[in-house]
Amino acid sequence: MATVKKDDRLTNSQSFLCVGFAGIFSKTATSPLEVVKILSQVGTFHCKRGFLNTFILVYQNEGLRALWKGNLVSCLRLFPYSAIHLATYKKIVHLHMDELGHISQWRAIVAGGLAGITAALVTYPLEVVETRLIAQNCRQPTYRGVLHTLRSIAHSEGLHALYRGFSLTVLGAAPFSLGCYAVYVNLDKLWQEPSFRFTPLQNFINGCVAAGIAQALSFPFETVKRKMQAQSALLPHCGGADVHFSGMLDCFRQVIRNKGVLSLWSGLTANMVKIVPYFGLLFSCFEMCKQICLYRNGYIVSPLSYQLTPGVDQSLGPSELEEVKRYLRNRNFRSQQSTIGNRW
Repeated sequence: MATVKKDDRLTNSQSFLCVGFAGIFSKTATSPLEVVKILSQVGTFHCKRGFLNTFILVYQNEGLRALWKGNLVSCLRLFPYSAIHLATYKKIVHLHMDELGHISQWRAIVAGGLAGITAALVTYPLEVVETRLIAQNCRQPTYRGVLHTLRSIAHSEGLHALYRGFSLTVLGAAPFSLGCYAVYVNLDKLWQEPSFRFTPLQNFINGCVAAGIAQALSFPFETVKRKMQAQSALLPHCGGADVHFSGMLDCFRQVIRNKGVLSLWSGLTANMVKIVPYFGLLFSCFEMCKQICLYRNGYIVSPLSYQLTPGVDQSLGPSELEEVKRYLRNRNFRSQQSTIGNRW
């Protein structure tokens, strides 16, 4: 997967906020594609006429704001998911490092998969809420907001309903990790040069290709998961799912029997179209936020460029640089006092 790289010139809180804001911005900008993808996976009537007509049907039946259904809860989920994912990933990587502090690419990808499962476990109820809000008609809503949806599901369907389909997240982690690994072990051959020489554009392309292949391999598991999340007797037409089932295996059987094997990849077009703008906006927004923080910390001369501040040691951390600045200010102040004393 494409990820933004941590810069040691930022504080931990600055890095977290930059990633969080970039994630919220990119999710919000690409929300219409996410709505179309999930509706296609669930199998609602909107997606019967294809990818482009789904946008038109959603707009005609529910209005423009329907293309941002579930975006709020998706953004709320981003912060705890990112924090738990990062903390778990660091812990797993630390346990598998060798004496020199190195870890193989395969183990790093597996660590990322395990960290993703852990983060998904904690935040999974919010994912169920997102699916329910997208599946319902926002002009005749069954659920009103995040908290109301959580309470309604827990009260009427039981707490276990908030984790319906979670096993598919675990099962989908294996093909997802294999897809990432298959891309990253062949990057040297693809570009015909070692990875440490990759440009930012090459890393962006690598991330998009890895995300596309990994998500395509794990997509059937996500499709069935979304159907399980959406199916509810409280929603009209049981959530709009195009098949009715009694469990995970029965859902796979019903989809293949009634819709064909390829229907397990319903919504893949919207997902693939989303990858490039999503990661493009993610990286661009992160870099903009990063420049503002670097300027505030004193490493660059302007928040609009990466021109380095003359005389500033870029290897110093933010707290160390602040100490140096404080020392220089105090030294200049004492020097001025000494000069004034000599005059008198």
